[in-house]
Amino acid sequence: MPERSASKNSPLETAPLGKLLFSLALPTVFAQIVNLLYNMVDRVFVGRIPGTGSLALAGLGVSFPIIILISAFAALIGMGGAPRAAIMMGQKNKEGAERILGNSVCFLLILSAVLTVVFMAAKEPILLAFGASLDTLPYADRYLTIYLCGTIFVQFALGLNQFISTQGFAKTSMITVLIGAVLNIILDPVFIYGFQMGVSGAALATIISQGVSAVWVTVFLMSRHSFLKIRRQNLRLRADILLPVLALGLSPFIMQATECLVQLTFNRGMQTYGNDNYVGAVTILFSLCQMLSFPLHGLTQGAQPVISYNFGAGNVERVKKTFRMTFITSLLYSLIGAGSLMIFPEFFVRLFSNDPEIIRIGSFGLRIYIAGMTIFGAQTACQQTFLALGQAKISLFLSLLRKVILLIPLALLLPKAGGLGTLGLYLAEPISDVIAVITTTTLFLLNFNKIMTHAGKQEKE
Repeated sequence: MPERSASKNSPLETAPLGKLLFSLALPTVFAQIVNLLYNMVDRVFVGRIPGTGSLALAGLGVSFPIIILISAFAALIGMGGAPRAAIMMGQKNKEGAERILGNSVCFLLILSAVLTVVFMAAKEPILLAFGASLDTLPYADRYLTIYLCGTIFVQFALGLNQFISTQGFAKTSMITVLIGAVLNIILDPVFIYGFQMGVSGAALATIISQGVSAVWVTVFLMSRHSFLKIRRQNLRLRADILLPVLALGLSPFIMQATECLVQLTFNRGMQTYGNDNYVGAVTILFSLCQMLSFPLHGLTQGAQPVISYNFGAGNVERVKKTFRMTFITSLLYSLIGAGSLMIFPEFFVRLFSNDPEIIRIGSFGLRIYIAGMTIFGAQTACQQTFLALGQAKISLFLSLLRKVILLIPLALLLPKAGGLGTLGLYLAEPISDVIAVITTTTLFLLNFNKIMTHAGKQEKE
């Protein structure tokens, strides 16, 4: 049965809510799981290269903050433009939604060129600042040089795919990720081991896979199957269209960009208070956090089109019901997921490395590092709902709170407190998580009904 787009009599406002959320969330969660494999598979294969696996894994660890930052710019446009386009569709303003899409495409092209030039010119000093040692720098440099050549593919595959899912085409959005991830899983061992290219092979496999995904997204958004289409007349940048997109996208951008700063802080801290093995271990911990958080974000992103569309249409009760279901499901998931990592840490660390020292360091740190994630589903549900409702200022503050205001300062201060060292780095994460969850849920309780009341009044007018 073909997917239906967000148009008149859209299922986003008429379909039974439970069934609708399941149909949207399941492909989105699956896409995030596949996307997780996309991000993790390089580390899994590289970490097992005979003889140099541990150093190569640490090299990838110090290059990933830059990769995260590049992805953050895709989120700036995709997650800033897609909810606004969905709100426009809820208001039956297709032309306005397509203007948002066109401006997003143009700005992603500009971003791709700028990011490629800037990071190519400054990659070595940046990698050294991000915690690379003289032993790990060659691996990080080789991987990043090739990866940067595919920056435009990353921007289109990640940024424009949001405009597919926001129309209700969850399965098509899932296929975008699935194509790239499966291709990456196939090409990685071929290039890394078959052609003996090492980390260069991992990077080449990644950009080829992202390129195929980018072509898929672009072709779909220009086809008759898409409700919103890329049109030439909408590619000219307009401040009145782009600035609101950037304002709303600033929150998810900061969420991802600050992850770059977090990894920088932890990599440097582990190098200062530990050694290359600690950098390799914390790279695995970041990967396991992604294993937990990616499906959680998929769940809340599946609810985003329903919340944004019905908010634009003034359907307050449907927005409230959608949020309640999303909140309960997200919290249960984080409790079960983080609990599993805490109970079986060694099993999960061994997925990435067979080095006994890295397994020992990572298993000890994981139980502490992941503890606050048990309740993280509450924050994700509330924060993503603020984003879906177009609440740019609150979303921006919450994005800054957890990592910039709490986590990074704690990661700098706690290792020095009482000589805690690497233990202080591990403790910084759960402390910041718990404070952020309490703050986010409190702000949501104080503001949600006010936002809904305002939406109801606008609809009556």
